[in-house]
Amino acid sequence: MDLPHFPVFASDAFLPGLLIAAVAITHVFLAQFAVGGGILVTFFEWRAEKKGHTLLRDFLHRFFTTLVLVSFVLGAVTGVGIWLVTALVSPRPLLLLVREFHWIWGAEWCFFCLEVACGYAYYVHGRTLGFQKRFWLAAGYSFSAWMSLFWVNGILSFQLTPGGWLETGSVWAGFFNPSFWPTLFGRTFASMALAAIGATMVAQLIRSYDESDTREIVRNAATLLLPLALMPVAAVWFLAVVPEESRRYVTGANVPMTMFFALAALFSVLIAGTAIFTLLKRRPLFHLPGTVLLAALAFCATGATEFVREGIRKPYVVHGVLYSNGIAVEEVRRLRRRGIDSLDPWPLRDPEKYPTRTVRNGRRVYRELCSSCHTPAKMNGLVHLTAAWDRQMLESNIKKLHLLKTFMPPFAGDDEDLEDIVAYLIWLRKGTE
Repeated sequence: MDLPHFPVFASDAFLPGLLIAAVAITHVFLAQFAVGGGILVTFFEWRAEKKGHTLLRDFLHRFFTTLVLVSFVLGAVTGVGIWLVTALVSPRPLLLLVREFHWIWGAEWCFFCLEVACGYAYYVHGRTLGFQKRFWLAAGYSFSAWMSLFWVNGILSFQLTPGGWLETGSVWAGFFNPSFWPTLFGRTFASMALAAIGATMVAQLIRSYDESDTREIVRNAATLLLPLALMPVAAVWFLAVVPEESRRYVTGANVPMTMFFALAALFSVLIAGTAIFTLLKRRPLFHLPGTVLLAALAFCATGATEFVREGIRKPYVVHGVLYSNGIAVEEVRRLRRRGIDSLDPWPLRDPEKYPTRTVRNGRRVYRELCSSCHTPAKMNGLVHLTAAWDRQMLESNIKKLHLLKTFMPPFAGDDEDLEDIVAYLIWLRKGTE
């Protein structure tokens, strides 16, 4: 693979991947709210015109103000943040995605610009336009926001199921990969649910609305929660098309993956149950604390879903192509012959800290192969994970780590690198005793 190598960002205090996770989960939550918000606005415009409902029309301007502030400001900032953090922490996978899908990224950005243009036009002129123009502005915003999701979803799902791209190199085979459609439907359903919860919260915060006004808005918004009932179909479809190893992680082979998958399902069921109760019993949960709880559940469901989506790719970051430490599958054999020096020529920041050449090189091996998922002795620390291994076990287990733990990439170093990483771990142990 002709991808250049970059200096590795490593931290002894925290996992660099957590930076990506924190920014990405927040952005996904806000971006899906923006997509669902467009659907809700278009639905409310149609409903208001059909029923002659002045309340819904008055609410739309207030809701769209919130949508602009949240999605256009915070969503845009966190979106840029993902690019910056990913370029710092995981540059090789990002470069692969940009190189293979640059025209698709370009299409996504064009739709994002159209989304912003329609959104601001609706926000500024919506109250002065007639229904037809106002509706088409809302529909334009909704369509372009959903198309932005469409393009990004294909690239993200490619990382887990590259599909025919592995054999043909076809961009479209990689984009319309096996998990494309189930994840697209799942994200669309989640977006609509987030918009419904957001609209409910905004309605409760408008002091000029009495209880009957709030009840009416909540009942209309709850309609967008109903597609969550189809989420189990999307989840089963998704599990049917992912690699066998990934499916095993979710169904019991990996406890954290199984737990987070179950939590995402539970939170979705609770939110969908609230919608059914609201619509069938005509007694909406319109008290603010209840809505805040629903929003918290939705955020937790988003976080759990993203955690599972990222976690079940292991040991890869692009399945079958790049391991989670950025080493290409085809590079492992070469590195086992030539060593880490051929990959990581950059000196240590503080070489005087390490007593011997062996320990210094062991630190460089750790930096290149391990630092993306582990710290030396803190979060997910190597010292704690290998505490029960003596020198002989360290050598044997690290050499065959991908067989011992299938979610770990293979050790991509020569015999000298193996001895050096063992020496580094033993030196670390002495410093933490």
